[in-house]
Amino acid sequence: MISIRLKLRRIVSKWFENPIVDLLVFLKLPPSLITVFGLALASVGAYFCYKGNFLVAGIIVFISAIFDMLDGGVARKTSNVTTKGALLDSVTDRLSESVILIGIGAYFLDQANNTLVILTMIALVGSLMVSYIRARSEGLQVPAMGGILTRPERVIIVVLSLIIGFPNYGIWILSVGTPISALQRMFLSWRSMNR
Repeated sequence: MISIRLKLRRIVSKWFENPIVDLLVFLKLPPSLITVFGLALASVGAYFCYKGNFLVAGIIVFISAIFDMLDGGVARKTSNVTTKGALLDSVTDRLSESVILIGIGAYFLDQANNTLVILTMIALVGSLMVSYIRARSEGLQVPAMGGILTRPERVIIVVLSLIIGFPNYGIWILSVGTPISALQRMFLSWRSMNR
């Protein structure tokens, strides 16, 4: 699974990410601005989720994810990699994912669909736990990779479910998959620890 991810990542980097990074570097856009713009787009996407305009929401969330992917590349290309930038990137990643799920949850709440509201909350907590376990494990000098639903997979699931007009499908998948992914990471980290 990881090797497939790496191969796909190389293809995306070569044919898509690198040319756009070069353009953004040419335009002299600072990485932090790209990061914040991605969060702003995610917030707009969340609003369209709440309003039930899922196609527009899916497109905006997809563009937001692209900006999230590019900020690090611009930072590396311009030798502008900083701890502040890394912190800002991590925080905005969590915020972007959260506001989108909150927007979807607000739509289901407006529709009085309590089951999907609860499942959205489970998906949100599960997504945050996947990220937190990795961050905490790395803070303890323990690698915490893996899990069936890392952030790229979660973004793809949300975007596709929005574009086809059925965010409930994405929420069902995330509400089951993110807790499993969090448990997987917890197990792998626990197993790697000496005591």
